[in-house]
Amino acid sequence: MNVLSCFDGMGCTRIALDRLGISVNNYYAAEIDKYAMQIAAKNYPDIQHVGDITKLNASDFEEPIDLIIGGSPCQGFSFAGKQLNFDDPRSKLFFEFVWLYYELKPKYFLLENVRMKQECQDVISKYLGVKPIAINSGLVSAQNRHRLYWTNLPFDKLPEDKGIMLQDVLLDDATE
Repeated sequence: MNVLSCFDGMGCTRIALDRLGISVNNYYAAEIDKYAMQIAAKNYPDIQHVGDITKLNASDFEEPIDLIIGGSPCQGFSFAGKQLNFDDPRSKLFFEFVWLYYELKPKYFLLENVRMKQECQDVISKYLGVKPIAINSGLVSAQNRHRLYWTNLPFDKLPEDKGIMLQDVLLDDATE
């Protein structure tokens, strides 16, 4: 599988794909934070960093992309912020994801973001052609984070609640 991870951070998409047992032929990471890129490259030396998402074109990829995935910056959408929505330049980066999705025509896509006003959800849904799936990360981790996922990946039901608590993930040394 050839993957383009937009807003890749430290390569957590690659970690997730590995844990799911999904074989990756080429992993392209669109990221500009040099420290995140250093961590990703240390953990996965085969990651191909392609830089700033605003400067990418389909011709930058030698192989067809099978999966485009990302979590565009959320500050403009977050209820914790000023709620500038698409007027926030960081939130406008969503349209770069969409543009690459249309240009690359991958078989699969997944976009993650925070809970947001319905009108913003509707804009994203219009561009991606699907409604979001709401999942709280608390089902599978010790973190209570409500997120929205737009995807064409097969999806049957919410993950099972694993009942993970903070004390379950703390190192023994940290609790003494």
